[in-house]
Amino acid sequence: MSSGPGSTQHIQQQKEIIRSNAGLELAYDYICSTGEHVFLTGKAGTGKTTFLQRLKKELNKRAVVLAPTGVAAINAGGMTIHSFFQLPFGPYVPGPKREKPTGGRQQSHKLRKEKINLIRSLDLLIIDEISMVRADLLDAVSDNLCRYRRDSRPFGGVQVLMIGDVQQLAPVAKEEEWALLRTVYDSPYFFSSQALLQTHYTTIALTEVFRQSDAFFLDLLNKVRDNKLDEAGLRAVNNRHISGFNPDDAEGYITLTTHNHQAQSINETKLAAIGQPEFCYRARLQGLFPESSFPTNQELLLKKGAQVMFVKNDSSPERLYFNGKIGQITDLGEDYICVQCEGEAQEVIVQPEQWFNTKYTLDPDTKDIEETVEGIFEQYPLKLAWAITIHKSQGLTFEKVIIDAASAFAHGQVYVALSRCKTLEGIVLNRPLSRYVLKDDAVVSAFSREILSRPPDQQQLIKARREYFIDQLLDLFDFQELLLALRLFNQQCRDLLEIFYPAYVADVSRACPACLNDITSVGLSFGTQIRRMAESCAELEQEPQLQERIQKAGLYFAEKLQNTIGTVLATSLPDLDNKESRQLLEKAYSRLEQEYDYKAGLMHEFSIRAFNVEEYLTFRAQLLLKSEERKKKSSVKKEKKLKKVSPANSSYEEEEKEKEAADYQYSEESEQEVSLAGSADITHPLCINSWRPGEDKKPGNWGVRHTPYSRRLPCWVFAVSPR
Repeated sequence: MSSGPGSTQHIQQQKEIIRSNAGLELAYDYICSTGEHVFLTGKAGTGKTTFLQRLKKELNKRAVVLAPTGVAAINAGGMTIHSFFQLPFGPYVPGPKREKPTGGRQQSHKLRKEKINLIRSLDLLIIDEISMVRADLLDAVSDNLCRYRRDSRPFGGVQVLMIGDVQQLAPVAKEEEWALLRTVYDSPYFFSSQALLQTHYTTIALTEVFRQSDAFFLDLLNKVRDNKLDEAGLRAVNNRHISGFNPDDAEGYITLTTHNHQAQSINETKLAAIGQPEFCYRARLQGLFPESSFPTNQELLLKKGAQVMFVKNDSSPERLYFNGKIGQITDLGEDYICVQCEGEAQEVIVQPEQWFNTKYTLDPDTKDIEETVEGIFEQYPLKLAWAITIHKSQGLTFEKVIIDAASAFAHGQVYVALSRCKTLEGIVLNRPLSRYVLKDDAVVSAFSREILSRPPDQQQLIKARREYFIDQLLDLFDFQELLLALRLFNQQCRDLLEIFYPAYVADVSRACPACLNDITSVGLSFGTQIRRMAESCAELEQEPQLQERIQKAGLYFAEKLQNTIGTVLATSLPDLDNKESRQLLEKAYSRLEQEYDYKAGLMHEFSIRAFNVEEYLTFRAQLLLKSEERKKKSSVKKEKKLKKVSPANSSYEEEEKEKEAADYQYSEESEQEVSLAGSADITHPLCINSWRPGEDKKPGNWGVRHTPYSRRLPCWVFAVSPR
């Protein structure tokens, strides 16, 4: 049986790696059972990618996986950060008064309703290759989460898992971009993000390396990584320099370069030197698949004898190759390619593979977050591999490498290049390294020292679990968003309905203090009691007294919600002729209805069942999405059949008729007396009411009474002739 990536044996090995690694197991527990933000870091080859793959398969939380680049996103099985949030490229300067783009940057695209619903129901955001994420990009992520989730906490209250190694490749910040960003950030690294600085996050550093086993080589890599390479270590590395080294292709060496043009030049020169017919294999594209995310060339030019690298794990049951494996083309034709890898008797008959450009959607039935395919890239999983850039080698493992790092220009490049190889003996330097190319970043070094000085332990995990349970309980009985929605609706009613429907406005206004006193304030007080009770409980979810209090509270709040906001929503919404005003009112009504359905549903559910965090997260997400779906399907409120207000509560329908018959009435003739300049007709009496006789009360002397409604009108020029 094959033990290559993806085989049953290999998968079992991955699970054993995680179980036997205390750091990985601790990280898994933190993600699954707490709400703490986690930065999972570690040297190259410590199992970060393996951990991510396990998490995606086993996690019960609603999560999405994002990465800073297209290739990293494809490798992680997720989306790019920019694509998911529809963010433009360029610097982002956070701030509450930021209304216009800075630095010539275009504003963010609006998200579709489905994407907003998905964001609102998220529990966990996973960001892979976090070292390449710039601080301002992370703040843009946080601001978007806050905006769409209506939650002012950093990242909108979503748990964030950041995976990466700050000692590897750094984020890119052009001079003109950094000139703008340096006024806000101490460094371009993700850990300088303003949102992240406002949070407490747990750092879990993995130390056990699985890629290399040679103790001397591991020690050298650690010294390079930490910028502590002494003279003896530098000599040991430079002993791998072989002047004029030009191995035969059959030996399977790959050259790692610092710049793309170097790798491209080597590959083109080597290919041209082969005196064999050239074959061109064109990729098949379906749907949307951005060019920046292509895993290999769209037009793949190959010859017999060319050195190639597999760029994907073999999806067949045989598992004959893996991402990063080097081989040589032994035969090829219009529809087949044969590759021979060093040390293997059997050549690989390569078949085209597919890569998927995925996006996250909501299942219409289950409301689960699903990965749906937006585009497919189908091509032979090969690329010319006499040389690739160090940047593109991140995450790969090679048996033999030639490193051209004498021109290293960025922090982490030399370490990434050296750590790609399994052994020191497999490395050849085409030029000796100097201390100059071992780039030290004081900011990164200080950050690394600081986070490593406070490793988490089991006691902190237990505390974090308790806090997570309590936080979810407090969230259950937090009615601030509902109160805000009610106040916004009340304000719109006062602005738009007070003239014609004062009784309806009065009913809505009465609900505000009732909601504040009987629901919101009591919810805050109950939250304090819950926290006090929880502190004395050993096992929170199994504590019967606590569960009893939660269920009784659910019954209390369900009744109060029905008697206050439920009464308001049970009354049909007054109609307005003015389209803009009607839309404003309906939007506020819809938001109130949505928040009410959400909270009333939660109160009912946990008044009849025990509170469990995992079940709460699932049910909460379902309710959020149900209320959004109801909002989408609901018709205009005037067409809904709802119960009428009793005479004791003042029927606004009767008042409407009375008002229309009184001093606000108007006729077709009076409408014709209103002449407008550069505008459509105004037919609603509220518009006429904005114009009243002046203080001298003389006919013909009309002035403007600036009601809240008139201030919302466009600046039209019109003259009014009194009757």
